[in-house]
Amino acid sequence: MAGIYLHIPFCKQACHYCDFHFSTLLQHRAPMIGALVRELELRADYLPEKKISSIYLGGGTPSLLDEAELHRLFDAIYRFFAVEEGAEITLEANPDDLSLYYLNMLAESPVNRLSIGIQSFREEDLRLMNRAHSAEEARKCLRMAREAGFESLTADLIYGLPGLTDADWVANLDQLLAMDLPHFSAYGLTVEPKTALHKMVRTGKVQVATDADQQRQFDLLMDMASARGYLHYEISNFAKPGKEAVHNSSYWHGAPYLGIGPSAHSFNGHSRQWNVANNARYLAALEKGEIPAEVEQLTPYDRFNERILTALRTSAGLSLSQLETDFGADWLQHLHAALGDVDAEWYQLQADRLVLTRAGRHFADRIASELFILADDDEPNA
Repeated sequence: MAGIYLHIPFCKQACHYCDFHFSTLLQHRAPMIGALVRELELRADYLPEKKISSIYLGGGTPSLLDEAELHRLFDAIYRFFAVEEGAEITLEANPDDLSLYYLNMLAESPVNRLSIGIQSFREEDLRLMNRAHSAEEARKCLRMAREAGFESLTADLIYGLPGLTDADWVANLDQLLAMDLPHFSAYGLTVEPKTALHKMVRTGKVQVATDADQQRQFDLLMDMASARGYLHYEISNFAKPGKEAVHNSSYWHGAPYLGIGPSAHSFNGHSRQWNVANNARYLAALEKGEIPAEVEQLTPYDRFNERILTALRTSAGLSLSQLETDFGADWLQHLHAALGDVDAEWYQLQADRLVLTRAGRHFADRIASELFILADDDEPNA
């Protein structure tokens, strides 16, 4: 199972909380599409697995692309890669871009799944975040997407926003859950450095939620999603049975993926690489037929730690037998020893698997870090 991610580095305006790479200079879209096509050609042999099971257009704002631009990208993908029949093909979209005309165009394209950035159904939250859409557009676009024939839909919400009470969060969830989507994601707000939100917090214009607020709203999220029949299959992701996201699940299970575009990351099983997060430098390199990327060869430590970090985020947890097969008995022994420093209420050993409990889901990254092996530790025998 392998995937392709395309980073579309353009947005109408900057959301105050976002630290992803993008530009609001939309006039450079045409040369960027050409560069993305060129990179797809140059990296056609990157993936060890030749069959592509998922394609994901993220950003940025992929829903800014018009029909011709999407056609150029998909034509290149299908020309240079073997895409499985029925592959999951997702496009991230903002509600304000999703007119019925645009949705019908997408329905005629290879796109078969939409990921819609709702974030909140409250106008005050949307203004705080500097989102371009309104609450009514958020509700309307989900209805129209279904009218256009999209059955595979997911939407994003954010909790822990400044001023968001528990009652507000429950109301947001009620509206989303009433739509009975097959999938949705919910993220706790993170104040990233060098964002407008970070400056607002630093200057005292807004006050972020406390850890206790975020934990309480995460508990409400888990309760309400479970009551409506959703599986909490990854820390931030919820799906009806059988509707889990193929593309993101591949990340968490260590499948290879190819990242195309400025700032995009790739992984082929033994190394990672990431493209320059600068549109001008990316375009200049591709004009010369070069890939503007840094490459990191992964050590056994890296692969071990990443396995733990990603697996513990999922409801399936970490397979201990597979860990021993891939790394050796001494590495597994290290894991069991390190578990002694983790609160016993945060995890369970279920036959072959290490799985986080509901309480442990609040501390997934912290727990994973306790189990890491660092390069200056005594090296287990491989």
